[in-house]
Amino acid sequence: MVKFILKRLLQAIPVFLGIITIVFFVMRVFAPDPVGLLLGQQATGERIAALREYMGLNEPLLVQYGKFMAQVFTGDLGTSLKSRQPVLREILIRLPATIELGLCGMLVSVVVGLSVGITASIRQNSLFDRLSMFLGLIGVSIPAFWMALMMIILFGVQLGWLPISGRLPMSISLQTITGFNIVDSLITGNWRALVESIRHLVMHSICIGLVSSAGTARLTRSTMLEVIRQDYIRTARAKGLRENAVILRHAFKNASIPIITSLGIQLGGIVGGAILTETVFSWPGVGTYMVNGINNYDYAVVQAGALVLSASFVLMNLVVDILYGYLDPRIRYS
Repeated sequence: MVKFILKRLLQAIPVFLGIITIVFFVMRVFAPDPVGLLLGQQATGERIAALREYMGLNEPLLVQYGKFMAQVFTGDLGTSLKSRQPVLREILIRLPATIELGLCGMLVSVVVGLSVGITASIRQNSLFDRLSMFLGLIGVSIPAFWMALMMIILFGVQLGWLPISGRLPMSISLQTITGFNIVDSLITGNWRALVESIRHLVMHSICIGLVSSAGTARLTRSTMLEVIRQDYIRTARAKGLRENAVILRHAFKNASIPIITSLGIQLGGIVGGAILTETVFSWPGVGTYMVNGINNYDYAVVQAGALVLSASFVLMNLVVDILYGYLDPRIRYS
């Protein structure tokens, strides 16, 4: 198993290097020149030349790329032109908010998607099966940002049940320890902050989770139906095993590999696709930070944010590969 994990780690390195390279050249080749945009039309030639020299834009592109790679591997992702602060520090401050929202959304997706998919496979062709798959088809067709806007209008504006933006009200202060509001509230015993943190997460998480759970439910149903028809499932039932044991211990475990693949991609997508959802909900995470960087033509912010969000896909694919080896030993020895 250790050899299998090391092999997957080595395979992930060139993928990550490729992501870094693509992000760098896209920003340098296709993005507008940030110097003129930052200084404005009234800037003198001397100021423009000085800023280009300061940013290293006068050097050949390959030299810039080499320096950028050296900075990345030393943990230096540059300095924000807007705030004049190290980008890595600002991202680390905002990353817990993105992870917290992503994990809560994933929890909703897993609970709803797996339970609906398994139940629909057991009750094939029933009213529940047909209705859940119809709703699942609608769910995979609805963009997350549209769902977010509709939930804001209904539950935030019309009914006033849930807050529509931010992580905490301005009237509540919370000591930052880990950056995760729920964890920090529990550590410090700030129960009012805990309740408000959960209230601020409910609508956001449900919005993200429901859209993701639609695909999970449909995939779970199809894979479970394929496994349930196998001979070893009929044998398990003939031996007198309880139906719950047959479904969960035998059928679901053997159907879990494609489901885990989907969930891993979804989690990477929830974290990596935080730009849309965080912008709609004004969630102070990495996605919102990237949008502000794009609007300000801040090279360092956009590059660093793209690296962090893209790395989430690489990390989740690595985790999925490792889980493959655990669930199916044949993969480890292939």
